[in-house]
Amino acid sequence: MTRRPIARACMACVALLVCGAFAQQPQTQGTRPPASTASTPATQGNAVFSNAELDQMFAPIALYPDALLAQILMASTYPGDVADAAAWSKANPNAKGDAAVKQVANQPWDPSVQSLVAVPQVLASLSQDAAWVQKMGDAFLAAPDTVMASVQRLRRQAQQAGNLKDNEYQKILEQPNPAAQQPQTIVIESANPQTVYVPSYNPAYVYGSWGYAGYPPYYYPPPAYYYPGAALAAGITFGIGIAITDSLWGDCDWGGGDININNERYNNINTNRERNTERNTERGDRGNRGESKWQHDSARRDGTPYRDNASREKYGKQLDGARDRTAMRGDDPGRTQARDNARQSMDRSGIGQPARSNMDAQNRARQMGDVGAGSGRAPGYQQRGQNNAGARDSARASSNYGSGSRDAFNGASNPRGSGAAAQRGRSSSGSMSRGGGASRGASRPVSRPPMRGGGGGGRRR
Repeated sequence: MTRRPIARACMACVALLVCGAFAQQPQTQGTRPPASTASTPATQGNAVFSNAELDQMFAPIALYPDALLAQILMASTYPGDVADAAAWSKANPNAKGDAAVKQVANQPWDPSVQSLVAVPQVLASLSQDAAWVQKMGDAFLAAPDTVMASVQRLRRQAQQAGNLKDNEYQKILEQPNPAAQQPQTIVIESANPQTVYVPSYNPAYVYGSWGYAGYPPYYYPPPAYYYPGAALAAGITFGIGIAITDSLWGDCDWGGGDININNERYNNINTNRERNTERNTERGDRGNRGESKWQHDSARRDGTPYRDNASREKYGKQLDGARDRTAMRGDDPGRTQARDNARQSMDRSGIGQPARSNMDAQNRARQMGDVGAGSGRAPGYQQRGQNNAGARDSARASSNYGSGSRDAFNGASNPRGSGAAAQRGRSSSGSMSRGGGASRGASRPVSRPPMRGGGGGGRRR
């Protein structure tokens, strides 16, 4: 008898433990980290783009030489200018190198965009997707360090896949990374400093196994004209070399996460837009008059909106001098004081200020009508209304109404009275024609001779 209650108690304890385990199971699953966090933008905090999105968009250009990559990063922040430059390059297929950049010196594009006409195959690729260009520019403006990190990830991936090596066209260098516990920085330079070879490759192949299934890399192959006989599926290929001396004046600052500008090269190619090295020193020079930090110029954005709030707050402010628009329109304290004095003088003379809107003018017209009707409104206008009414009365009194002259519009407001007056006129005329009245001879009918010849449609008698 004593074993049954004990057995029941044990069974109840087991049931409670099992229920508790099932109750806790959803919580354990909910706290388990996802299998891949790289493709989830939320894991980046407030980042504009996730790592997967960055690697996807920068895969087509991550293996370009550093100097060319820097020019593209700067130029992509002006997507409208890039589209115009691509159209110009297409219309001038033989223009390339420093000579092409000098041909567009008077174009209203940012110098970073002007420099890209030196490498028409790059503009040919960028022209295939304007949204891609704008996204790269937005990413670089929002977080240049994350863009630089994406490029380094892609370069290491291509290197590990065996597709990034030294050759006759390029040199692959590895430099210590200033950041602790980070792989070395991979730098790509042209084998000949005076010649640029633009690589062409299929990102789906050159990077090996792609880690983001939902974000396949972009691919915008340039026209085959620039890569004769190239087999893009075999890895990285290089087209015809372009001689360039000063057109590529930017360089990647991997440690600082931004772009350096070679002021000497910049001034050599942009003779009408030379950089003031003294001013650049104040705005963030590296300590060398020949090199300065690149800064985005929002005035050349041409109204293209910025993607994130931080960029809008930083670059979307009014331009310098916008507060002086009133002075440019001729407004100054002296003119303002003169207008105020004139208005005060008009008020003292009983002359109201001019209407400031259509509604104001209509209200004043109604007030004038009320004054004419004797409502007594608007004392500033009452005297003028009374004077005008007196002038009208005087004009009517001085007119010759009693001498038989009639106003052409008299009676228009009283048609019944006008009809009666007309009837009296007709009756008087009839009595005079019948011989009545003192002036009978004056109403003698006129005798007209009969028409002869029967022509003209006259009436026969």
